[in-house]
Amino acid sequence: MIRIHPSLLSADPLHLGDALTAVSAADGIHLDLMDGHFVPTFTFGPWLAAAVCRASQLPVEAHLMVSNPERHLEALARGGVRQLIVHQEATAHLHRLVSEIHRLEARAGVAINPGTPVETLVDLLGELDLVLVMSVDPGWGGQAFWPGALAKVRRLRQMGFPGEIELDGGMDETSAPKVVAAGATTLVAGSYIFEGDDLPARRLAALRRAAEGAPAGRS
Repeated sequence: MIRIHPSLLSADPLHLGDALTAVSAADGIHLDLMDGHFVPTFTFGPWLAAAVCRASQLPVEAHLMVSNPERHLEALARGGVRQLIVHQEATAHLHRLVSEIHRLEARAGVAINPGTPVETLVDLLGELDLVLVMSVDPGWGGQAFWPGALAKVRRLRQMGFPGEIELDGGMDETSAPKVVAAGATTLVAGSYIFEGDDLPARRLAALRRAAEGAPAGRS
C-alpha cells in the first residue's frame, strides 16, 4: 500500500482546519518544522503540531529541519506526534536521537539531504522505522523533483532496509510513479495538493491514482 502524506507547509496558514478537512482521505499529515538556522525558513513549532494532532484523526509526523532537534522531541511527542523525523546532517549523535525517539514511544525516522549518501545510515538501518529521502533541497516548497533521489531509494533497498521509505519534494503525477517503482512507500506532497487550481481532495485522489498505478519496486 502506498501512503500519501500532505504537507501543511503549502496550505493556507489562516485556514489549516479547512486544509485538514480537505485531505481527510490521506494516510497521514506531514508537518515541516523549520527554524531559520538549519534551513533559511521559519515555520511551525511544537505548539502548532499539538493543535494539528487534536484537530485531525490522521497520524501526524513531524519533519524537523532544525538545528538541535533534541530540544523539541519530547514536546512533539507529548503533543501527539507519533512519527519524528530528524536530519542526519543536524546532529553528531544520530543514534542518541533515534534512541530518544523510541523512548518517547514514537516511530523514528531519519531524513537525508540530496548531498548526503544513504550509506551514512548503514549502521543504524536496523533501528529505523523509516528513512525520508529529500528529493529537493530542504527549506521551501514548490521545487522541482530531483531525479537523483530515485537511485538513493534503490540503494536503500539493496542495502536491505525493509522499512518505510518516504520521498519529500517535487511530488506530482509524473514523479510519483517513478519513486514508487524505485521502492518508496510514502509520498509527501505539498504544493501539488494545496496550490493547484483544483480542490485539494481531487489533487490528492489524482496523486494516489498515479502512484498506485506504478509497479512497486524493491531493487
